[in-house]
Amino acid sequence: MTGLPEVFLRRVGGYGIFFAACVRSTFQHGVRWDRVLEESQKLGVRAFPVLATMAVFVGTNLAIQGHAAFSALGAESLVGMFVALGGVREVCPLLAATMVAAKAGTEMTAQLAVMRTKEQIDALEVMAVDPRAELVTPSLLAIMLVLPALTIISIALALVAATGVAVFQLGLQRGDFVDYMMSNITVFDLAAATLKSVFFGAIIATVSGYFGFYSERGPRGVGQATNQAVVVMCIVCISVNFALTSILYG
Repeated sequence: MTGLPEVFLRRVGGYGIFFAACVRSTFQHGVRWDRVLEESQKLGVRAFPVLATMAVFVGTNLAIQGHAAFSALGAESLVGMFVALGGVREVCPLLAATMVAAKAGTEMTAQLAVMRTKEQIDALEVMAVDPRAELVTPSLLAIMLVLPALTIISIALALVAATGVAVFQLGLQRGDFVDYMMSNITVFDLAAATLKSVFFGAIIATVSGYFGFYSERGPRGVGQATNQAVVVMCIVCISVNFALTSILYG
């Protein structure tokens, strides 16, 4: 019986080989930028409404929770700082990555798994067409291009929503809240959030591609690959977020 450590190491090794193969095939066969732009447009249009809704409610929740914590200390003016630090540095980048993983990542995995079942990937290999460069690379570059923009948009919407709740619902002074919020947002924070989103994009695309590319054939294999991919994407993104936060702010 295969043990859990052996399965884990096999998965990690297989993913590393797949990632290296994707990079190599990209350099060997070039990039189809028309496909990249097409995938970027589809991803941005599909993701924006859901992300905007989630970002607004994340901003409102940050304001309410910050007010509940700091009002007990008589420091309501620090709620803006809490919203800025929590939203920009941690919550919004992870929010955008989670949403893209649940939507675009699972779709990519399912599509590749279906193609594996229908032997379309095998057909591409027979025709001497590298399926990684044809199927994975455009989605990889598209997600890495779009996710930073979605992250910045989610930050802006979350901050606006938090300001509205802080002023009109919680009764905080708008000037104090905005001053504390904006004074704790630096260019470095925005750059760090963007850098995180680039890493998250690479993880989402390659993990989705790996599980879809090597899925078992049949409907059951498609479902298993999709479920495994979304779980692994979320775990790896959170782990990488911890590592990047430790490096950038530790």
